[in-house]
Amino acid sequence: MSDDGVQKGAILMLALGEEEAAEVMKYLSPREVQKLGAAMSTMKAVSSNELDRVLNEFRTQTEESTSFGLDSDEYIRAVLTKALGEDKAATLLHRILGSRDASGIESLKWMDGPSVADLVRNEHPQIIATILVHLERYHACEVLNCFSERLRNDVVLRIATLDGVQPAALRELNDVLTKLLTGNENLKKKPIGGVRAAAEILNFLSGDIEASVMENLKNYDSDMAQKIMDEMFVFDNIIDIDDRGIQILLREVQSESLIIALKGASQELRDKIFRNMSQRAAEMMREDLESKGPVRLSEVETQQKEILQIVRRLADEGQIVLGGKGEDTFI
Repeated sequence: MSDDGVQKGAILMLALGEEEAAEVMKYLSPREVQKLGAAMSTMKAVSSNELDRVLNEFRTQTEESTSFGLDSDEYIRAVLTKALGEDKAATLLHRILGSRDASGIESLKWMDGPSVADLVRNEHPQIIATILVHLERYHACEVLNCFSERLRNDVVLRIATLDGVQPAALRELNDVLTKLLTGNENLKKKPIGGVRAAAEILNFLSGDIEASVMENLKNYDSDMAQKIMDEMFVFDNIIDIDDRGIQILLREVQSESLIIALKGASQELRDKIFRNMSQRAAEMMREDLESKGPVRLSEVETQQKEILQIVRRLADEGQIVLGGKGEDTFI
């Protein structure tokens, strides 16, 4: 959800009223609710023209969509329960919908990073690793940032070497977080963790912490550390995005953020960014870059991380394609 999208969403929620807004928010992720709530709490006076524009845009988009396929999980539950009864339906629903009813993990998703860290920091690092791979990557990063360096390194190492979780192991997790997964002992282990999960989480860590974790991983297993580094999508990898994708990305990024981020980018990447702007916009961006004084490396890294989050969101939404290796073209 872009900054502009968040503002439009906040205006729409305020216009809908309490009951209708609450109904809409039931279907949003914790991250989306957090961003919308923050925007609504800081919303200043909205002009009637702005309100009309947002409502008209919403109406246009909804007229082009249908409700077919929405809330399909609940439909499946209702049909199977009526047809088979609660007991038989529960077993079949587990096979169909997997572990999406993970109440323990779901409750963690609504807590902030420090709160989750306080809850799990005294658990075994393997338990913590199993918990973090079930959270959104940015959320897992927030939790890791609250740990000591030693614990953080240990947990990331275990994430990187985790290739799945057997139901028996998940029962140990249930003791910490109520139920995460129930089912037969013979269920196939859930494919979570691994090099890709570790790389995705590391992408959100700040430079110093990321370097410390990577150094620990290299000391443990240099080959695995290299695989993680190969999977990590860094700012200069944006150059592998096609021109159409770059243009979509530029519509989502604030100019000031881009200027600071480009201070630490290669000339090749800068040129590609400029080529996908209008001539006037590119000239203005070049002038702003040249006139911009020295910028702290930490500030450059922060802005680059923010832009990378937008890149990942657009990739998840299928709007852009990230260059990959082998068959891993989409992330």
